[in-house]
Amino acid sequence: MEFKQGDGWKACYDEESGIYTAERSGCGYYDLYEITKETYDLLEDGMSDHDTYRFIIEGRHLYTDVNDRCGPPYTIVFDDDYEKLCPWAKVNASGKVWPVELTDAAVELFESEKNNREQRRRKREEREKNKG
Repeated sequence: MEFKQGDGWKACYDEESGIYTAERSGCGYYDLYEITKETYDLLEDGMSDHDTYRFIIEGRHLYTDVNDRCGPPYTIVFDDDYEKLCPWAKVNASGKVWPVELTDAAVELFESEKNNREQRRRKREEREKNKG
């Protein structure tokens, strides 16, 4: 695995899977994303937090954990395979994990999570098919 990192972020290229991923973390938040090669290539140590944030959030959100004292802590798992996609990540989990139905609804509602819609819809269809 090949890594890049800077203040508050770390990115990985996994040669075996061909997947690029990144984490962002700071006081009160932790996020994992699947990113593109182009985004990975843009990331450099010493970049402003604004620029790294702007580039990384263009990726597909895999996981988030929020504990910012503005309410109870919570965790959202956007992709159940986040551990397989990011085996290198030291994932923070401080709060209650959102139910699958709530996560599905948030992905459909929020434009910022549009990169997850196809994956979440496919998983939802599988769950519904396996019910009956």
